[in-house]
Amino acid sequence: MNKLNDIAKEGKLSFGLVFPLEAYSGSIPSMHDQEMLAKRAEKLGFKALWFRDIPLHDPNFGDAGQMFDPWIYMTHIMNQTSTIALASGSIILPLRHPIHTAKSMLSIQELSKGRAIFGIASGDRPSEYPSFKKEIHLKGDLFRDNYEYIQSLLKDYPTFESTHYGSMNGSTDLVPKSSYKLPLLVTGHSGQSLNWIAENSDGWLYYPRNFDVLQRSMNDWHKALEQTKQSWKPYMQSLYVDLVANKNTPPSPIHLGIRTGSKFLISYLKSLESFGVSHVILNLKYSSRKADEIIDEIGSDILPHFH
Repeated sequence: MNKLNDIAKEGKLSFGLVFPLEAYSGSIPSMHDQEMLAKRAEKLGFKALWFRDIPLHDPNFGDAGQMFDPWIYMTHIMNQTSTIALASGSIILPLRHPIHTAKSMLSIQELSKGRAIFGIASGDRPSEYPSFKKEIHLKGDLFRDNYEYIQSLLKDYPTFESTHYGSMNGSTDLVPKSSYKLPLLVTGHSGQSLNWIAENSDGWLYYPRNFDVLQRSMNDWHKALEQTKQSWKPYMQSLYVDLVANKNTPPSPIHLGIRTGSKFLISYLKSLESFGVSHVILNLKYSSRKADEIIDEIGSDILPHFH
């Protein structure tokens, strides 16, 4: 089982939601009713629930995510749901030891029976790096070294010499080994070339951009896949959305997203699908309505146009 194949199909667009499933001002959410809303999203046909990795709260960034440790919260929501994909968006590799990261990934994947997908990143909050005694100017090297270490740990009794994180000499092993694939999606560039991402990842997670930039990004992605002799791999993106009650409300911009009615949102999402976007991660933080209303409306009025 590879849950990535369920949420990402060539030529088709699917939808996920990122925690917290609520609208809130400031940077600290209430985290009320999240389990109920997660179950509702699964029932309505959303394909994935996304969990952010924000080790330290920096008020300057204005968003603490779901606050809880992503592995623990992912396990909690796993036990409240049954089929929906559980996705990290994204684990900050340089700030975590690869042995601990790999063990968490393998454990979640095995316990969830293959429902997990792992977005990974180098991190975008410079204030976090000094607390971990890491140099942010090395984040690209740290990310790649960490990634390669994790890959080695998927083998039995590996031998690996890491520049930054230690080594394995073949005398010890990491367990459990999972009988399910660990899909890994690189977020942004994470200090790597696009060809490296195309060759080493299972897909690319990027940010909402205007259609001209999106078209260039898609062209670059397809070119990188071709140059590295890879088959099709998904391109996914996030999107902040404020879905207002009036279906005919025209669009207006919000931070990394749009405020609009369902009529335009359907058209906008159809455009993303036509560009080749495989999965959109919806963020409700700046919504003017309650999360349950928006989730229900997307599920009843928008998802049927795509699934």
